[in-house]
Amino acid sequence: MNAFRLVKDVVIGRARNLSDQRIFHNMSLVALLAWVGLGADGLSSSCYGPEAAFLALKTHTHLSVFVALASMLTIVVICLSYSQTIELFPTGGGGYLVASKLLSPTLGVVSGCALIGDYILTIAISVASGADAMFSMLPIDFLKYKLSFSLGIVVFLTLLNLRGVKESVVLWVPVFFVFVLSYTFAIVWAITAHFGDLPDIAHGVVSDVRSDTAEVGLFGLVALVLRAYSLGAGTYTGIEAVSNGLNVLREPRVQTGKRTMLYMGASLSFVVGGLLLAYLLYHVEHVEGQTLNAVLFEKITAAWPAWLAHGFVIAAMASSAALLFIAAQTGFLGGPRVLANMAVDRWMPTRFATLSDRLVTQNGVLLMGLAALLVVLLTTASVDMLVVLYSINVFITFSLSQLGMVRHWWTDRKTEPRWKRKILINGFGFLLTSGILVSLCIAKFFEGGWATLLVTGVLIGISFWVKRHYRQTQKKLHRLNELVAAALADDAIVVEKPPPPCDVNARTAVFLVNGFNGLGLHTLLAVVRMFPKVYSNFVFVQVGVLDAGNFKGASEVENLREHSRTEVNRYIAYMSKRGFYTEAHIALGTDIVDEAAKLCDIIADKFPQAQFFAGQLVFKDESLVTRWLHNHTVFELQRRLYQHGRAMLILPIQV
Repeated sequence: MNAFRLVKDVVIGRARNLSDQRIFHNMSLVALLAWVGLGADGLSSSCYGPEAAFLALKTHTHLSVFVALASMLTIVVICLSYSQTIELFPTGGGGYLVASKLLSPTLGVVSGCALIGDYILTIAISVASGADAMFSMLPIDFLKYKLSFSLGIVVFLTLLNLRGVKESVVLWVPVFFVFVLSYTFAIVWAITAHFGDLPDIAHGVVSDVRSDTAEVGLFGLVALVLRAYSLGAGTYTGIEAVSNGLNVLREPRVQTGKRTMLYMGASLSFVVGGLLLAYLLYHVEHVEGQTLNAVLFEKITAAWPAWLAHGFVIAAMASSAALLFIAAQTGFLGGPRVLANMAVDRWMPTRFATLSDRLVTQNGVLLMGLAALLVVLLTTASVDMLVVLYSINVFITFSLSQLGMVRHWWTDRKTEPRWKRKILINGFGFLLTSGILVSLCIAKFFEGGWATLLVTGVLIGISFWVKRHYRQTQKKLHRLNELVAAALADDAIVVEKPPPPCDVNARTAVFLVNGFNGLGLHTLLAVVRMFPKVYSNFVFVQVGVLDAGNFKGASEVENLREHSRTEVNRYIAYMSKRGFYTEAHIALGTDIVDEAAKLCDIIADKFPQAQFFAGQLVFKDESLVTRWLHNHTVFELQRRLYQHGRAMLILPIQV
């Protein structure tokens, strides 16, 4: 165990100190770091989004000017829309929460499941595209190693994100700015060096419009531009990540989030529009084994000294590859957060809301990593194939989020003085994103988009099954909790007896409880009934569990501590009134077993004749799958106490 702990501390990091008053400040991201961690997905999409749109135009390259303008407008509108979402949901308003609260829980599940699929594909396509950029600098013979390299990167990023958000972002800051500077320089150089060609570009656009209109008609021209525009829709993915990840931003979160959105929108629109124009200026064409950006950089530096040209291309493409790997961070940051929010609402197994001792939603990170590995393996890290699967899901979320905001501003129009301007922004955003969604479904459905929709549909079905199971369980527990009302009624007529002084050598019953509820009372009364007049001391242990639902700030942690203390004090009042010595021990932590085991050791040292008890719910129709939906920590705690030479009795309680 010590060896495992040592390896874990080295690879993932030591446990964080929950008593540190600055823990939230130290873990949070300022706007600049948030731009790197949450904005990299959007910015990195310039490595494949503009390329997909430009190549879709085939010989009609001058029409890319319309695609560039439409893309830049789309980025601005989506960023403005999500800035309003950030204001309305200052603690985090991703697509799942917005749709759930402003539309309906059912549509929230659709949005959440779509987002989970999108974040998995974000990791897969970012890694695959990054590998493409990396291998563009190598001889074509090395392409056979691309799949293995991509799988290795996914594993590396999974381990990195198990360490924590800030640690996984800070590592990439220098590389991120190498990308920004190199691409900015290349775009500015391309435009200034060909500034005199801009009138020819305008003439070419007019000529293409006339010839294409004559050939296929106005409708055919619009359809051609819309198809290229929709196939480049991967450009806009990642914008939603800022509103979804507000919980990791530095206070004041709203201002930090809006500033991050500004950085993201400005940089993304500049790079996307600039690249599409540069492709046109340099007459860039597809070259086997190279990305379009690699071809562009080689054309830009063709007249430079060989050493300078070679160095610039390597720096630009290496930073492109690294940025794409950074972009995978969005999937690891956003995906587990959506899973955690859905788990808190019981649409996903509750274990996805638990935190590791690094205060990371570890199960969510592992799931995203494993799913991305599977996708990369099945698609052999092919960006062409992943682009087909990509984008549809995120526009499901975009559309539902915008629709929810429109409904909110309309409902609050009497109390919100600026509702017209706000509803106009979100309304235009809804029309834009829903239009892109329809275009994507039509353009990509038979090319493989059906697979994305099918998997998302299956995930939605699983969510409803999980919710149904938890709802049925809650109904069963409600009958058990009726015992609380009966106990309180009985407590009112009990003649109060003064509790005796503490006798540490007397027989002591120690109960592991989780609130003053039917399970805890059933266990307590069962022990009293099974062992009448055996125990003189009653000790109650409660561990307040920090999870994604309550780990949102220092005040929330303190509220959890106070709630745990209040609940366990009700047991003390209940038994003290009946003439028994009682005391309580509470702790907060991410691991119930660890914290409870520590408290049990303290209690056993004080009371040598302590006997530990806990209740465990037993379901008649329990299966391997349903068992996974519930925690069985009492069995793990029993094993831990057994190793310490202490006895623990688990009482089965059938519901």
